[in-house]
Amino acid sequence: MTRLLHFIDSLSAWTGKTFAWCIMILTLSTCYEVFVRYVLNSPTVWAFDMSVQMYGALFMMAGAYALSQDAHVRGDVVYRLMPIKWQAGVDLVLYMLFLVPGALTLIYYGASYASDAWFYKEVSWSSPARIQIYFFKTLIPISGTLVLLQGLAEAVRCIQCMRDGYWPARLHDVQETETMLLHEKEDLARKQAEQAQ
Repeated sequence: MTRLLHFIDSLSAWTGKTFAWCIMILTLSTCYEVFVRYVLNSPTVWAFDMSVQMYGALFMMAGAYALSQDAHVRGDVVYRLMPIKWQAGVDLVLYMLFLVPGALTLIYYGASYASDAWFYKEVSWSSPARIQIYFFKTLIPISGTLVLLQGLAEAVRCIQCMRDGYWPARLHDVQETETMLLHEKEDLARKQAEQAQ
């Protein structure tokens, strides 16, 4: 089971890191637009659409990666005070009540939007350049599928934690100091639980 969870984590990480390059494209295109607009007095017609599409792609495709790294924002004032098994139970309930239905909605309706957009070869209505957007609408059901996969992996982790008393290992990436300290605390609790058995 751990190999499957790590495979899903790897898929989410690869997708998030791949689409992180949208930041570079967004930054370079914005800098180019500022230069030609204010220095050369010759603005482009595509810069606005480029920024919207790059930001949208990054936002949609980074969701599963953030979930795999436990990086989503949560109001955890009370959550931190709970025993680990209770934390896992709360997470499991929230995944089943909100994340899974939300991801399924993205997949279902996103596939319909993407299908219609491809059928009509949809272009941006707010752009003088009439930039094609049907391939970007395809990211909606893809991102929903990735979030659903990662959400199911997180639900399995919650079940394992409720059973074993510690969070199972996950693939780690760059983290904030606070997150690192929390993981050290979880590792210590896991080692104590293993020694007690």
